Amino acid sequence: MNQAYEVKLDAFEGPLDLLLHLINRYEIDIYDIPVAQITRQYMEYIHTMQRMELNIASEYLVMASTLVAIKSQMLLPKQEIDIEDSEEYMEDPREELMKRLIEYRKYKEAAETLKEKEMEANQLFTRAPVSFENLTFDKVPVVQGDISIYDMLEALGKMFERKKWNTPHDTTVQRMDIPIEKRMQDILHKVKDSKGGIEFDQLFPYPSRTHVVVTFMALLELMKAKEIYCKQTKHFDTLYLYCMEE
Repeated sequence: MNQAYEVKLDAFEGPLDLLLHLINRYEIDIYDIPVAQITRQYMEYIHTMQRMELNIASEYLVMASTLVAIKSQMLLPKQEIDIEDSEEYMEDPREELMKRLIEYRKYKEAAETLKEKEMEANQLFTRAPVSFENLTFDKVPVVQGDISIYDMLEALGKMFERKKWNTPHDTTVQRMDIPIEKRMQDILHKVKDSKGGIEFDQLFPYPSRTHVVVTFMALLELMKAKEIYCKQTKHFDTLYLYCMEE
């Protein structure tokens, strides 16, 4: 019997983080959220995770239900309201979601500011005065990129569509054990051999759920270890992977 391959990822920060990512990516006005569009984009991410049989936290599914409910309310015909009945006026169904997103964005920005201050503090130290007049420095910029896990997940979903991998599967029931450490080494070698960067899709040659999931996790681990980084010229373009410059 072919047992489902399930993996839990802790890299996702929550449904509000995903919604905020979509708002920033599609340049949406947080005070006037197009519910139909945001729901469609949100569900695409959920479907991609389900295709890989990732263990999706229940809060993501709750948010999906909330978005569908708000979308349904927005489709209802608007009733004319008399001034006398103004106290019974129902607020915009998006109001609560908007408030939650604004509050979440405020705390997220504060957390990022504190993180930057922590990094700056870690670079400060004291020592006795030293002369550096005779020293030369060869500064090599290290680019880490600003690609998030949601960008990678979106690229994965687009790859499924291009390669028609609506449900990655094996034609026969067979066991395919791929140690994540081994997959990390393979990816690192491929990226190093590609001087101009390697396209994201090229790391997924097999329509096997095990291979896709392990490759995706290996990429996250390599990025976390600052071995590789992803780069995208502009929104919705192809993702390319590069080695971190030493």
